[in-house]
Amino acid sequence: MLNFCDLFCGAGGFSLGFKQAGFEGFLAVDNFAPVLETYSFNLPEVPVLNQDINELHSFEILDEYGFPDIVIASPPCEPFSAANKRRMKRQLDRLYFDEVGGLVLEAVRLIGDLEPKVFVLENVVPLASPKLKDALKKEFLRVGFPKVFFNVLYAEDFGTPSKRMRLFISNIKLNIRALARKSITVVGAIENLPDPESLHMVPNHDFWEPLKAYKKKKVYNVRWGDGLTFFQGASGKGLKNWIRLHPYKLASTVLGKSRFIHPFWNRFLTVREHARLMSFPDYFVFFGGRGLQFDQVGEAVPPPLAKAIAEYIKSHFKNG
Repeated sequence: MLNFCDLFCGAGGFSLGFKQAGFEGFLAVDNFAPVLETYSFNLPEVPVLNQDINELHSFEILDEYGFPDIVIASPPCEPFSAANKRRMKRQLDRLYFDEVGGLVLEAVRLIGDLEPKVFVLENVVPLASPKLKDALKKEFLRVGFPKVFFNVLYAEDFGTPSKRMRLFISNIKLNIRALARKSITVVGAIENLPDPESLHMVPNHDFWEPLKAYKKKKVYNVRWGDGLTFFQGASGKGLKNWIRLHPYKLASTVLGKSRFIHPFWNRFLTVREHARLMSFPDYFVFFGGRGLQFDQVGEAVPPPLAKAIAEYIKSHFKNG
């Protein structure tokens, strides 16, 4: 059975997809204990390592576990994201001079040392902008990977009921076909959940912020597709937040900082409803404070997309 090592594992969406495709968890690494609590509860068979990847030496993995077949990695995307108004202006500065952006280089270092048969590094599409793309090709060449592919995939093409365009850098071309089926709408994703105020057994499905009267009035007036508030992105344009979702369309991209208003009820969505929009199964439980739970959902790789990538990799091995 092929195994995988998950760097910057977060809550475990990427790992869950690989597990669903029949891969064995080799190791998961992150440096945030509350997130690892979520990971370990839902993927208890996978060893976890709570360590800062900046300080992680490959021999610590190799001596204990050996060489993994696959390495997947999701270093933080904020330094490269168009939604981040504080990102550095120069592309290369985001990679080489931003402390958080430099974690991508730490992922490259470990991938080179661990020598996987296949690696897949997930991030936002702006990481493939021309100068960054050339720099990353050189970095991967330096650690032993002369061929690197920059694959852009859409989570909604694989059954996720929200829009999500992501970059997957890999040493094999990910020619993954979209599933030929009708998209799942917001209503299709969340309509069979019970009222959060009723007695139920669905985890992470309760109110996280009671609405005051003045906010209820504001929420009431928000139409489908409109936002209650805005935040400024890197372009200087206002980006919608607190969006009232259109019931019969895909949801907007679920981000760590995004929040949504229910299409029919004048309330915000619960963590579980956000998780449904990212196609997490209801048995997948998120731990930590409410804000952290929302962040874990929004920062994850949707499991169906992760599974599609894993199944493609499996077929790659079968075919030679």
